[in-house]
Parts: sequence; structure tokens; C-alpha cells
Amino acid sequence: MRNRRRKKARKQTEVNVTPMLDVVFIMLIFFIVTASFVKESGLDINRPDAATAERKERGNILVAISDTGQIWIDKRQVDPRAVRANIERLHAENPQGAVVIQADRDSKSGLVVEVMDAARLAGVSNVSIAADIEE
Repeated sequence: MRNRRRKKARKQTEVNVTPMLDVVFIMLIFFIVTASFVKESGLDINRPDAATAERKERGNILVAISDTGQIWIDKRQVDPRAVRANIERLHAENPQGAVVIQADRDSKSGLVVEVMDAARLAGVSNVSIAADIEE
């Protein structure tokens, strides 16, 4: 009789952690799905200052132009002749995406115009140039 009571007491003191684990996994999935990831072009740019600069929250396709004339898209260096193809590929993945050109203040304006032209030829109508806001 005593053995039965001990077994019964032992069964009643167990804690079932399965529902808690389910809630933790659901919260983990929620935070992974809703997290916004910062996109970077892959190059540190010294952007020029502008008094009329406006903050844009979304720029889905980032193109960086260095002071030496290097063009970076999606953290890799791109040949100037392949800019249009790369932008077309990224624009196909997100048709509502905008192109933001991050040109270094010492970069050549001709290269910036070429990249803008390539973006428009790729079918992107929303093309912007990044600048720092003057304070």
C-alpha cells in the first residue's frame, strides 16, 4: 500500500515543460520572421553632406561607388558593364524595390551618371543618391 502512495505522489510532482518549449519556439520563429535585416553595399563610403537630404527608410538595392571607381552591389565588386544585369536580377526579386546609389564624395560624377542610367534601363524608376544630412 505504501508503494502505491509513493508512486502516486511521484507522478503528481512531475512538471510538463512541453507547452513552455512550444511557446519558446513560436516566439523564436516570430522574432526571426519579423526581424528587419540591415542591407549593406559592402563598401565603406564617405558620403557628401546635403542640406536638403531626406531620410528614406527603404532602399532595397544598394549600389556603392568608391573614390577609386569601384562599384559594389550586394557586398561584391561588380564590373561597370555588369551593373545593369545585376540590378535587373535584384529588381526581379523585388519589383517594388528602389535603387540607392552611395557614391563617395571623391568619386567621378560620370560614373554616378552611368550607374543611374543602368538602373533606369534595368526598369527601376525610383533611383536615389545617398547623402549625409547636414546638422
